[in-house]
Amino acid sequence: MVQKATRGFSLVELMIVMAIMAILAAIAIPSYQRYVLRTHRTDAMSALQGLAQAMERHYVQRTPLSSYEGAAVGGADTGAPSIYSSVSPIDGGAARYDLRITAANATSYTLQAEPRGAQAGDGKLRLTSTGVRSWDRNDDDTFSARWSDN
Repeated sequence: MVQKATRGFSLVELMIVMAIMAILAAIAIPSYQRYVLRTHRTDAMSALQGLAQAMERHYVQRTPLSSYEGAAVGGADTGAPSIYSSVSPIDGGAARYDLRITAANATSYTLQAEPRGAQAGDGKLRLTSTGVRSWDRNDDDTFSARWSDN
């Protein structure tokens, strides 16, 4: 008597495949999530640099007295910018960072990107008029790490 070859997978084979897929997912998903956070942070860095350029244009256009003052909403010196987007990404999509002017006077300014939503807890980014770029990596209001350390 000739036996027929059985087709299909046994339960053990399916369980082995599922275990392998679970291990791969356990490695890949956290890595992907870190990549996404870094990508959003990099976009916020670019948005802060764009806001800095807008601050420089604002400074030049204020005649006869050049000043960084009055660039926030309502002509204020601090708060959400009125001369540039107040969120990052600036081209639409879900807002990941709020852009703020945290200090502005006649000769200097400080800009900040504050994470929100899924990005919350990633730490604030700061850019000053002298070009100092810092990151509050631990989200404890201690700006020490440079952007390049991300």
